[in-house]
Amino acid sequence: MSDPTRDDFRYFTSIHTRWMDNDIYGHINNVQYYSYFDTVVNHYLIHQGGLDIHRAAVIGVAIESKCTYRKPLAYPDIIEAGVRVEHLGNSSVRYGVGIFRQDDRDAAAFGYFVHVFVERHEMDKVPIPAPIRAALERIQTAS
Repeated sequence: MSDPTRDDFRYFTSIHTRWMDNDIYGHINNVQYYSYFDTVVNHYLIHQGGLDIHRAAVIGVAIESKCTYRKPLAYPDIIEAGVRVEHLGNSSVRYGVGIFRQDDRDAAAFGYFVHVFVERHEMDKVPIPAPIRAALERIQTAS
């Protein structure tokens, strides 16, 4: 399978890199990419799925992630993070995420991020809430 391109993702958000994202080698440090993954996923859940991050009884918690790096990025790049749903279960979802330099066709980095939905206080696994599930189905790709 080839590396994903911009066309492989269903939803995008822009992220401005910050001076502190760079490491001593002059490029975005690898740990920052996971922050970008988290940003695009939660941006989608909040703005398209209606997730209230402060009061929702059900929240998604990250249980697994992976990132493959292809091209370095550096401050002051503006990046565009893309997301798609690769697998949608009863209480979990696997997102595919791509990180692109603004207007680049090919991903600078890509990977996945898995959420399990839980009851906020007890942390018991629960079904994905209907409004969030509907939003996830809109960006689902073939499994």
